[in-house]
Amino acid sequence: MSELYWAEAAKAIDWIEPYEQVFDAAQGPFGRWFVGGVLNTAANCLDRHVEAGAGERVALIWDSAMEGKVVHYTYRVLRDRVAKLAGAMAARGVVKGDRVVIYMPMVPEAAIAMLACARLGAVHSVVFGGFAAPELAARIDAATPKLVIAASCGLEPGRVVAYKPILDAALDIATHRPDTCLIFQRDAAPAMMVAGRDEDFSAAEAAGMPHEPVPVAATDPLYVLYTSGTTGKPKGIVRDNGGHAVALVNSVPLIFDVRPGEVMWTASDVGWVVGHTYIVYAPLLAGVTSVMYEGKPVGTPDAGAFWRVCAQHRVKTLFTAPTALRAIKQQDPDGALIAAYDLSALEALFLAGERCDPPTAHWIAALLDRPVIDNWWQTETGWPISARFRQTGLTPFKAGSGGRACPGYEVQALDPDGALMPAGEVGALAIRLPLPPGCAPTLWNDDDGYRRAYLEAYPGWYRTGDAGAVDADGDIWVMGRTDDIINVAGHRLSTGAMEEVLAAHPDVAECAVIGRHDAVKGEIPFGLVVLKAGVTRDEAVIAAELVALVRERIGPVAAFRHAVVVQRLPKTRSGKILRATMRQMANGQTPVVPPTIEDASVLESLAGKF
Repeated sequence: MSELYWAEAAKAIDWIEPYEQVFDAAQGPFGRWFVGGVLNTAANCLDRHVEAGAGERVALIWDSAMEGKVVHYTYRVLRDRVAKLAGAMAARGVVKGDRVVIYMPMVPEAAIAMLACARLGAVHSVVFGGFAAPELAARIDAATPKLVIAASCGLEPGRVVAYKPILDAALDIATHRPDTCLIFQRDAAPAMMVAGRDEDFSAAEAAGMPHEPVPVAATDPLYVLYTSGTTGKPKGIVRDNGGHAVALVNSVPLIFDVRPGEVMWTASDVGWVVGHTYIVYAPLLAGVTSVMYEGKPVGTPDAGAFWRVCAQHRVKTLFTAPTALRAIKQQDPDGALIAAYDLSALEALFLAGERCDPPTAHWIAALLDRPVIDNWWQTETGWPISARFRQTGLTPFKAGSGGRACPGYEVQALDPDGALMPAGEVGALAIRLPLPPGCAPTLWNDDDGYRRAYLEAYPGWYRTGDAGAVDADGDIWVMGRTDDIINVAGHRLSTGAMEEVLAAHPDVAECAVIGRHDAVKGEIPFGLVVLKAGVTRDEAVIAAELVALVRERIGPVAAFRHAVVVQRLPKTRSGKILRATMRQMANGQTPVVPPTIEDASVLESLAGKF
């Protein structure tokens, strides 16, 4: 992508000092964006809108199904709270470059804490609320924060999750000791405070002297987000200030076509990259209204929860994960609850987190009669690699495709030797260097680790770790991780393609296909399916139909002979199915259980299924 494009996009950001170079290829593992520029991200999110006369526009709507509350925060109110919290943090010794770990649920104070860090030039590292003590301790030791900001508890349907005891245990384990912990007390479970270390968040904020935005270099880090897959230790994904601000402010109108005064809702968590990007930073940079929702797609109180939020707040675009739709589909397969709400403001549904299977995409597109826009990205990229673009005219809907490459991304499928695959053939998806603004320029204190993880496999390319194809139209098809491509008697087959077939069965709510070792064929596919609510047909009959369906749609070459019905699939808290963990179980290995698992008991229920 031409540097001229990004120079033009950068005009949407207020710069304290103009950048000297749009891109400097000599810096960092693959180069750095907007070198020499100086800005403040929080000021771009808040102050500039207030100063432009938009202070009374609603910036954030907090909708807590758990507390039964809805609170609106204007840009002025949010600016003032962020400035006071930044002052409180500065009074406790936090300065530019210091790290702050944030361990909070879906409350506005989480976003306020993130923005207060950005205002000071401090580097925040948000840890998903509810992570166990050893995982929190590992992130505290990695980030070495001067300050920890936490809530006393999080709220889940039917239970309260006490965060403070987890934090206390983590600090007992960790080698690093923060100077201070600010604790946001929630009525559901007030926390016991440790004298000399813990202070009340709300009291500290109230007493804080408003702090002005601190100028930072465009190449300075805004945040570090630790990502842990199913194996290995967490990696600290770095996000810079300048490239991040430019990419995100550009993406809101381009991809979502949301304008100031309109409402976008990203049904994610601030602990994940999607929440960082499209709950907090991108909407506020673009001057639009963002919804922060504390609740679930089902059970708070029913499978109509999402449609209630959309109707109540006149949401223009909803962005969620396919797993949320599959949960809704299982409970309300006919979409009866959709009809109960006025969705006239809703113009499009966006999906990401993992690939949306075509049956689910067709199901929701038919019920909503709105564009369904699957997009593909990663924690490392920080914003979509591919999408369909509402600002410039939607590309054709192809269920199962992540759309076409966003500005700055050249995506190709490569063979094991790094050669380009023909159009439509599955290979390792890679992005030609340099990556566009907003993508992680490195790992925290680990340039060499970044090169090893992403740049060495295919010189000149960024290795995404995803497998898929690019068709003749340029649409990108992500079929799973590269280890979800199995070799059946010499034939490389995508488990994602088989999942498409299983998901098309009328009784199936969601599914997963994994590879299991076979002495003759090398690997054979093994399917696990969750049935829709109310299905009472014989499971053996359904399994036989699934085997026949794969044989019909993909062919005998798939050697698909095993499909079992399970009550639930193991997932991370962000909704990703733990295919690698199940693959280890199926092959008699000791599974590596990630700390992000939603419910470890689901793995126990799979014992004997393989």
